[in-house]
Amino acid sequence: MVEKGSTSMMQAYEIKKVTIADIQDLRQISRETFSETFGSQNSTENMGKFLNKAYAEEKLRSEIENKNSNFYFLIVNNQVAGYLKVNEVDAQTEQVADNALEVERIYLKQNFQHQGLGLVLIKLAEELARKKNKANMWLGVWEKNYQAQAFYKKDGFKRVSQHTFVVGDDPQTDFILVKELK
Repeated sequence: MVEKGSTSMMQAYEIKKVTIADIQDLRQISRETFSETFGSQNSTENMGKFLNKAYAEEKLRSEIENKNSNFYFLIVNNQVAGYLKVNEVDAQTEQVADNALEVERIYLKQNFQHQGLGLVLIKLAEELARKKNKANMWLGVWEKNYQAQAFYKKDGFKRVSQHTFVVGDDPQTDFILVKELK
């Protein structure tokens, strides 16, 4: 799957479904974007533990091979700017809503943020959910990630609960947000 488009800011992009052949690029951007976004708010030790566990090559391989999980690279100027990971059925990290698609990750490199590209990824997730006749989309967002919370609220997500997300040895709170698809 390769889609082409442009944002309202006229940023040209492509969407490419991630395959096993892309595992090193996926691992690198996962580690980079998570560190950029959350590194300053977590200890070096906890970040290291989380990155090594969450983005281990074996774990990513298992996720890519799972038929109920899909990754999509967002490519801008021939470089991976970010990616989307969605889950359904038993691949979801938990059961939040009936007939739902989980948006597990929307990660963008810092130099590609604030260009309308996050909206491209969330709308891709919504398109995928609608094609699968899902009634809901859901995601978890860190309680201290105010910018992301505002972004999702603007797109129609509503907070329904919360859960614990562990970074290394540090239990943190993620808000669970759901968007009904009508």
